[in-house]
Amino acid sequence: MPYPRKKRPRGVVDTSVLVAGIAAFKQQGAQSSVPSAQFLRDWIDNDTFVWLISEEIVDEYKEILARRGVRPQLIGTTINLIRSLAEDVPEAAGNELSPAPDDEPFCTCAEMGNADFLVTLKSRRLSLRAHVILPGDPVPTTARTRPR
Repeated sequence: MPYPRKKRPRGVVDTSVLVAGIAAFKQQGAQSSVPSAQFLRDWIDNDTFVWLISEEIVDEYKEILARRGVRPQLIGTTINLIRSLAEDVPEAAGNELSPAPDDEPFCTCAEMGNADFLVTLKSRRLSLRAHVILPGDPVPTTARTRPR
């Protein structure tokens, strides 16, 4: 009888982490010591969390990667991998959870997808149930209670 699969944490990955991870892979290879690259490599190799996405987030990933000069083939491969393994969260009207409008899709996805964490390179105080972490931080296994 197979063992039941343990519940994996649910997380949203900010574009800054994806871009930094891909840049580190390009410069240092798959075994990069850059925290963003290690975070992505751990997800690929060990299925450490459920990656939550929305169409708006995927569109931003593609746009920013293209703007940074990432080859279209690598963008396509990256997006296809994420889409094949991620959970799609239906888009909802923004709730003004972030002081920066560019971060709103990530915050909304975290809230609508019941994320345990949002990983980013930006340090901002956000009014989310999810923990806001850096790529080198331990992945939280549960969301915190809503801040007051």
